[in-house]
Amino acid sequence: MELTTHSLRPQIERMQRAWRRSPVPRFLAWWGGELAACLPTRWRQAWLRGRCWRYLRLEASHWQLWAPAGDVPLLEQSLNSAPALQQAALAEACSDVDAADLRLMLWLAPTQVLRRRLLLPEAALERLNQVVGFEMDRQTPFRAQDVYFDVREDVGPAPDGQVAVELVVTPRVPLDDALARLAAMQVKVDAVDTVIDGRRLGVNLLPPAQRPRRAHPWRRRNGWLALAVLVLIVACMAQWVHNRRQVLAQMQTQVDTLRTQARQVATLRRRLSERAQAAGFLAQRKARSPTVLAVLADLSQRIPTDTWLERFSVSDDGRVGLQGQGPQAAGLIERVKASPLLDEPQIQGSIQSDPRTHKERFFIAAQLHDAGAAKGGANAHGSH
Repeated sequence: MELTTHSLRPQIERMQRAWRRSPVPRFLAWWGGELAACLPTRWRQAWLRGRCWRYLRLEASHWQLWAPAGDVPLLEQSLNSAPALQQAALAEACSDVDAADLRLMLWLAPTQVLRRRLLLPEAALERLNQVVGFEMDRQTPFRAQDVYFDVREDVGPAPDGQVAVELVVTPRVPLDDALARLAAMQVKVDAVDTVIDGRRLGVNLLPPAQRPRRAHPWRRRNGWLALAVLVLIVACMAQWVHNRRQVLAQMQTQVDTLRTQARQVATLRRRLSERAQAAGFLAQRKARSPTVLAVLADLSQRIPTDTWLERFSVSDDGRVGLQGQGPQAAGLIERVKASPLLDEPQIQGSIQSDPRTHKERFFIAAQLHDAGAAKGGANAHGSH
């Protein structure tokens, strides 16, 4: 894990550096300040607490506690006092600040630090401390192992391909003595810096090994809250998807039901149309075809009185069958052809003589006359 973190450290530092140099942090700080200004004072004090810095100044025989941008010290205490008394005085002076938000800075005098502005290639930003450490002998009268130093980035304009940084250096021995005096008081500081024109310079000369790692008490709670919010968001999205699926399933069921009903209606409509067409066809055919009584009446007038019919039949397709006896069966064809109600009369089979009546037995087949078909054929012949 440590090896992975060490290998990713250059990329992480590069991302952090790009983030600091972008305008996004300044915009978020301004936006957060504007939103915080809209809250009541009590809410801001209760919810928007953050790091609260106090400055410690060590003199020869006493030390002072300052607030940022303060005109007078908050506390002045002798170094010869007992450590317990000094700690009690410090705690009382910082009683208005939550212990988790309190940060202490050792305030060095401007004469205790050396500042140098350097121009470095942009590639040096990835290993800035190492590059500056190599340049320490040339840029300062000290060796790198004799000083504590830190570097400020983006301290002014620079030529293309270069960056301007500020090197801040302080000798190790005086700072180690000051830190030892604070350790005797059982006081740990979070940073070592100086103040120029009422404002911190913005560096930390405290050795990295001595910088305390503070875990914010709200960080874990905020992490759990963020996880809970994420779980709720996922649950809400899953519930929304589930509801949409249920609605879609209901709509699909309704569509299937309507589709089945539509098919049933289409089937009934088709059957009704077929039956209506069949009924219409039969009605038209019945209207076009002559009736059986009309055919019988016409044949009764055309068949001679010495000829009689033994059988008369009319099939569904309009075929007419005449079976009977007469003295001259072949002559009946001409008489039947003259009928306007029958078409294509023909003698079926052979004409046989009946020995009992001495007459010829015959069977004549014909077709009922179709007035509609005859009319259509006549129109087609006329148009031709």
